[in-house]
Amino acid sequence: MDYDFDTIIERRGTYSSKWDLGELAVGVPDALPMWVADMDFASPPPVVEAFRRRVDHGIFGYTERSDSYYASVAYWMKRRFNWDIREKKIVYTPGVVVALNLIIQAYTRPGDKVIIQQPVYHPFSYAILNNKRQLVNNQLRIQNGRFVMDLDHLQKSIDKRTRLLILCSPHNPVGRVWEREELKRLAEICLENNIILVSDEIHADLVFNGHVHTPTATLSEEISDIVVTCTAPSKTFNIAGLGVANTIVSNSALHDQLCSIVKNTGLEMTNVFAKIATEAAYNNGEEWLEQLLKYLQENYEFLLSFLKAHSPQISAFPLEGTYLVWLDFRKLGLSDQELKDFLLKKAKVWLDEGTKFGGGGEGFQRMNIGCPRKLLKEGLARITRALHEL
Repeated sequence: MDYDFDTIIERRGTYSSKWDLGELAVGVPDALPMWVADMDFASPPPVVEAFRRRVDHGIFGYTERSDSYYASVAYWMKRRFNWDIREKKIVYTPGVVVALNLIIQAYTRPGDKVIIQQPVYHPFSYAILNNKRQLVNNQLRIQNGRFVMDLDHLQKSIDKRTRLLILCSPHNPVGRVWEREELKRLAEICLENNIILVSDEIHADLVFNGHVHTPTATLSEEISDIVVTCTAPSKTFNIAGLGVANTIVSNSALHDQLCSIVKNTGLEMTNVFAKIATEAAYNNGEEWLEQLLKYLQENYEFLLSFLKAHSPQISAFPLEGTYLVWLDFRKLGLSDQELKDFLLKKAKVWLDEGTKFGGGGEGFQRMNIGCPRKLLKEGLARITRALHEL
């Protein structure tokens, strides 16, 4: 069947973080929100239909994760990535951000060093610093118009206190889908230095034509032994508000350490609708996803054409995966605060400022294009009109 991604669904008044809260509520209520990473599309009909059946039942008591839940996760990983995982190696948590915090607590101690590759998803930094670990930035660099890892700098950054490296794959916000050889070189450095490699693969399903996502744990058996993979159906199927994630840990000792932390923090309980959504999405959501990917790719192509025709002083880095475009505003010559004020107060478009993602984010903004094309066109038109007034 054909799915509808063009219809605009009113989200105001639903306690949406994207549409109801934050700066929209306190100062710029008429700004168009294109920031936080959830989409403005209805979730797949199989998910919604599964919800309706459960609602009709009328009882929402304590819920267990069944064999069918774990089987759906394993089925999806095998079907999409040819990755055979053992169901008993899946650790449930109420979200990937929660999982990252628990992983840091499980495998490091206060004062230990954790490496990330900025500009990167900002909760990585919060998880490290809030748990009183030392943040080490192995900053990405721009080479031939795309971001690449600086592995020479990485090797120089490692010392005896380095315990963990958190990888974003595919990368949020710069849109890279790492190639197999890039991942292998990174993993080999971690192996050589006894570093646990945490691979946040929450955007793994959102990869565009010409690119292939490689789960880091599939590179080799030896590499798999040091990799902890964070996955979730939340970004793929637009169900982030349900709070569900599945961390895959093949190493038995690392698996048991993480399970112990999860148990000790009281986070073993299951959201009944998270369970239902995960099974419905992974078992019956693939056709919807394929149509979504086509629509998102067309959105990105529309954005490129629009900028070229109307706002050539703004450029977009290649989008290989995710629905988050890394926009380069450096030619405008504005400070980061001036750029934020220009977009929010003049253009009335709310993007995520690049500095939120750490080093290397200066002069950039992240735009969420996971929306009906009419909204995307409106956001770009607002920016263009404001540029003419600069």
